[in-house]
Amino acid sequence: MGLYSRLIFPRLLDVTMSGQELSGYRRALLQSVRGQVLEIGFGTGLNLPFYGDGVTALTAIDPNEGMFAIANSRIQASGIDITLQTGRAESLPMAAAMFDAVVCTWTLCSIPNVDMALKEVYRVLKPEGKFFFIEHGLSSDPGVGTWQRRITPLQRRIADGCHLDRPIASLIEAVFDDHVELQEFYATDLPKLIGYFYQGIATKG
Repeated sequence: MGLYSRLIFPRLLDVTMSGQELSGYRRALLQSVRGQVLEIGFGTGLNLPFYGDGVTALTAIDPNEGMFAIANSRIQASGIDITLQTGRAESLPMAAAMFDAVVCTWTLCSIPNVDMALKEVYRVLKPEGKFFFIEHGLSSDPGVGTWQRRITPLQRRIADGCHLDRPIASLIEAVFDDHVELQEFYATDLPKLIGYFYQGIATKG
């Protein structure tokens, strides 16, 4: 992992992802999370203030250990029992059927093998466990989608692997079948190229 990914990008991510609008989406998504929780792509801990009292323990995993130093103050302020691990979502170091919930916010765009990561999410969830997600991805507007595809090669370089053009709904539905509650919309204060959001909950059958 290079200097940019380990030291510079975590600080850029923390600034760009901590705005009021995104915090509102985090709050709406995470208010009903309960039990033993796994968060993949933990980043700088921006989700921590929005977990409710129903969370009994949180395992947080991220491939970039440079994120954890910035997350430390949020970890200290949280009343949740938190376990940090460095690792990749494509090969989660956890037993099957271990978690009541898995949380993923603006992370599927950057995972190299997103199909394998989603299969791992499904594996570690308990029966009837829930996958809570909000992601940006491919717009339903063909014109916007065309530009997302054109710009993604550059986006991947400057945003540590982030893709603008992943069809998030179909990727999740391929793993969770018909057990997906989903909303698709444009964020209010973001350009359409980066602001087409998929938010929902998928349930393990």
